[in-house]
Order: sequence, then structure tokens, then C-alpha cells
Amino acid sequence: MSSLVKTSPFFLYFTKIPWVFPCQNTLRASLQTYSCRSIVFSKNILKYSCNSYFPIHTVRYLCNVASAATSSVHASSTPSSNKGSYKLRKKLMKKDSRDAPENVLRYKLDMCSKYGQVVKALELYDEARSDGVQLILHHYNVLLYLCSSPSLLETSGANNLLSVVLSRGLEIYQQMITDKVSPNEATFTSLARIAGAMDDPEMAFSLVKQMEDYHIAPRLRSYGPALFGFCRKLMPEGAYEVDSHMLASAVEPEEPELSALLKLSSDVKRADKVYELLHRLRRTVRQVSEPTAKVIEDWFNSESASEVGKKHWDVDKVREGIVRRGGGWHGEGWLGSGKWRLVRTGIDDNGVCHSCAQKLVCIDIDPKETEDFASSLTKLANQRVKDNFGKFRVWLEKHGPFDAVIDGANVGIENDHFSFIQLKRAVYRMRELSPSKKMPLIILHTRRVTEGPARYPNNMKLIEIWKNCGALYATPYTSNDDWYWLYAAVRFKCLLLTNDEMRDHLFQLLGNTFFPQWKEKHQVRWSISRNGLKLHMPPPYSIVIQESENGSLHIPTTTGIIKTQASGALLKLRFIGRLALSEFVVFVILEACMSSLCKSENNQGISFC
Repeated sequence: MSSLVKTSPFFLYFTKIPWVFPCQNTLRASLQTYSCRSIVFSKNILKYSCNSYFPIHTVRYLCNVASAATSSVHASSTPSSNKGSYKLRKKLMKKDSRDAPENVLRYKLDMCSKYGQVVKALELYDEARSDGVQLILHHYNVLLYLCSSPSLLETSGANNLLSVVLSRGLEIYQQMITDKVSPNEATFTSLARIAGAMDDPEMAFSLVKQMEDYHIAPRLRSYGPALFGFCRKLMPEGAYEVDSHMLASAVEPEEPELSALLKLSSDVKRADKVYELLHRLRRTVRQVSEPTAKVIEDWFNSESASEVGKKHWDVDKVREGIVRRGGGWHGEGWLGSGKWRLVRTGIDDNGVCHSCAQKLVCIDIDPKETEDFASSLTKLANQRVKDNFGKFRVWLEKHGPFDAVIDGANVGIENDHFSFIQLKRAVYRMRELSPSKKMPLIILHTRRVTEGPARYPNNMKLIEIWKNCGALYATPYTSNDDWYWLYAAVRFKCLLLTNDEMRDHLFQLLGNTFFPQWKEKHQVRWSISRNGLKLHMPPPYSIVIQESENGSLHIPTTTGIIKTQASGALLKLRFIGRLALSEFVVFVILEACMSSLCKSENNQGISFC
């Protein structure tokens, strides 16, 4: 049987004839078969010279190829091995760093923070201290954050540990100072929350003041524990001091803070502070939420509210104050006397209140605020768009001014597809509204004017017409076109056609005071009806808290329309309707939702909604 195997033509093919493979390394191996052993035979596979099987010139060629392949392999092996060893060293260093006690502790504390495991985090801290692990700022901040969150203890059913955990938080901070680890804003905010959980607003406020010693700017969240603590304990002087410190630190309170101060002022019967805070809500919040509306209702239903107010006032002075302040409020304090009549009501398309028949006004925007807003917008845009935005500003100076700006990407979308026909209709509708009949500025991304539907002959012709008119600007690939159409509208103080709600992070950088007011007066919305494209112009009045010359107040709410009326000692509450916040913006276009407070000297008119 073995002889048959040895004499088989199939095995002779592999054992007697050198097989030349296309791969150089395999070729080299086959030419060096003197040192190789057969898997079938124990002796050398090839014991004769290659000359017996190939012509002499073929042998020389194959030998040269094998030699060159061998040299190239040896020459290239060193960089490859060096690269591999570098990767290996880097991997080992990364593993050593990951396994370091400080990093292991960091990972475990982060997991405790993720799952709210306060007790386990404190155990890890005690273990690390006993093992001599060096703690850094991140370790301390995670521990303080967990200790400053009593809700985590309540969730875990460890209410009895609350006081212990709060005390441990203060101990950890003292150890942090002993270790000479410099705190940051998050450190002081967690400490202030610990003090707030201990019902000690004085300590919380003192911690905020200490931030100045470390040259740390406090944030709104830093003041919360002290402010809400003073309000909860009915300590007005402390709360007003915190409020003053916030304003001095250029920290603007938002609705929760203003609402808490308003409730405190109402509870302690500080009518002057209530009046001041209502107008701060007017500047900052504009439309109040339902909890804040309830606080305002409670004030106007109180005896204290009925006891304040001027019985006689200078009408001309009040009118002059309204004009000087741009309309919407006079700032002369409470006017009128007696009980208030509260009504949740609505406003018609012309801005007339359904309850008192007063017409709300369109409040002027301060030109100085407009210039400051344009400057801040330019600064932000230059930081994010840089060179491309500079070119756009030069282009605007050459082709402007414009009476309207169109967000082309927003207006052109029809059934999830971009339609130049719809955009064309919007362009010429806005042109008809223009006093100068000039084409509006169309902002489109470069992709919209070079790809897809833009390649159709009719659309190419339309794009060329707009370019020749100086009405189309194509933003670069790397730029966000929001910066362009917003800046152009602010720059020329003109209308802006878009349904963009402008709520993302980009617009949040612009603040929540002036920007909503500007948007209300300049944004034109659009919709599709049976008759085609329909434009919704800005309302003829400002949707903001308004104070009339007879002392009445109209307060817009974000959640509904409410009207209450009082006749003598009888108070009746009537709910007409409620709207979701997301529906309110659309509802403003059709029928604005407003609340009003009306008060007259003869006790016949007070309304609120």
C-alpha cells in the first residue's frame, strides 16, 4: 500500500516538481525546499538541483526573485515590529492607568452617582482614605453631589440617614480643604444644597458669598438653595438680599425664582414688592405658567391687595410714563382702590380684551437693546462661522437693505421634500407686502442650490434670476444657515419668514429677555391651506403683561384662558378653555390667549387671566 502511495502520480506531482506560486514568499519557500520535510515522507522533498527541472535562465530569474523577496521582507520587518511594540506599550500603559487606584475609585463613584447609591459612595470614600488613595476634585464633587441629594436617600428608603449624610458632606468638604484641593462652582453649589437640605439658608448664602474669594462666578443654580430657603421660611429680608446679590453678579432670575419671591411678598403683604416683581416677570417671562398664575391670583384675591392703590392720580403723568416706557406699562404703582375683579378671558385678532374691551398695545422695542442684541449676535456668529460669516456681512452691505428675510430651507419643505415652487410663492408673497416692492433675501444652503431639485431646468433658471437680483445667498457647506437669516433680519430690522421655533441651543445663547420680544414682532409664520400658501403676520399687540392707564393688568398665560369676576363679596370663577403650551403659539395667530386684571376706582373693573 505504501508503495502505491509513493508511486502515485498525484504525490509525485507535489514531491518531484517544484510548484511555483504567485506569492513571492511562497515562491521563496518552494525554492528553498532542501531544508523542508514532506508531510508524507520523512526525507527531503527535493534533493536535486533546480537545474534538473528548469532552464538555466529560468533558475537564475527565480533565484533573483526569491533573493529580492527575502531582502524586502527583512528590510520591512523592523518598522512593522517597532510599530507593533509601540501599540503594545501604549495598550499596557493605558491598562496600567485604568487599573490605578485613583481611576478605579473614580469609576466606582461615577457608577454610584449614576444609580444614586449614596451609602456605597461613602463606604468607598472611607476605604480610599484608609488605603491612602489620593483624591482629586472630581472625586470630591461626586461625593458632595450625592450628599446634597436628599431625594436619593428617600428613594433608597434611608430617610433616617439623611442627617448623617448631610453631616458627612460637610466633613468631606473640610477634608477637601485640608488636602488643598481647590473647589469650583459645582463644589459650592453642592454645599449650598446641603445647607438648604439642613434648612439653613443663611449657611447656603454664605457659601455663595465665599465663591468670590476663589474668583468663581456663581450661577443661577448656586443661589437656589438660599433663595428658596428664605422664601420657604418667610424671611423676606434674606430673600431680597439674595436677589440683590444675584443682580449684582449679573445672574438673571427666571420664572421659578421670581414666582417664589412673588409668593413671599404676597404672604408678608409687601405690595410694593409684588408690583415690582410683576413687572420683572413682564420683562423676563412674558407668559406666566399655571403655578405662577395661581400665585398672582392669590395675591389679587387677598385683603392686602384690596387695601392698596391710589384713589386719585395724575392721568397725564401716567400717559407720559406709558409713552416713555414704550407702551404697555406706566410704572406709577397701584392705581384704584377696592376689591379686584379677576377674569380669565380671551383677546380677539385686533387685541381687544373680551372682558373689559380695552385694546392691548404693540410695545416698542428699545433701539439701544436692538443694537446690543445685534452686537451680541454678531459676536456669537463670528465665533462659530468665522471667515464665511465675514464674507456674508460684506455681501449684505453690497446688496442690502431688505424688507424681509426668508428661511428658504424651512419654507421650501413640502411633504418632506424640497419644493422650489412653494418657495417661489412665498418669495413673491413677501415681495407684495414690501413697501418698496423689493425682493426679499432668500437664505439657502449651498446643497439646496446645487443638488437635487436644483438641477431641474426650471429651478436652475429660477435660481439664476434670484442671484442676478441679489436676492439669494447660498451658505457654505460647513456653516449653519440659522446664523445667516437671523443676523440679516436683525441687521435690517425687517420681517423674518420661518416656522422655526428657535428653541435649540443656538438660540438659547441669545438669552430669554430681549430675543422673545424681538421674535414676536418680526417673525412671520406660514401654513398651507386649500387656497395655497397662507402667511400669518405678527400680532398687532404684544403678548406680554400689560398695564393700562386706568390701572388694569392683562397677564398672558401659557396654559389657558381664565376669567373671574367679583360683585361685592361674591367671587365667581369660570373656565373658558385650556391650551397646551405647544398649541399656544399657533393659537396666538388665530385668537390670542390672554389674561387680564382690571381695576377701577368705583370698584367696577378688575380682570385677570
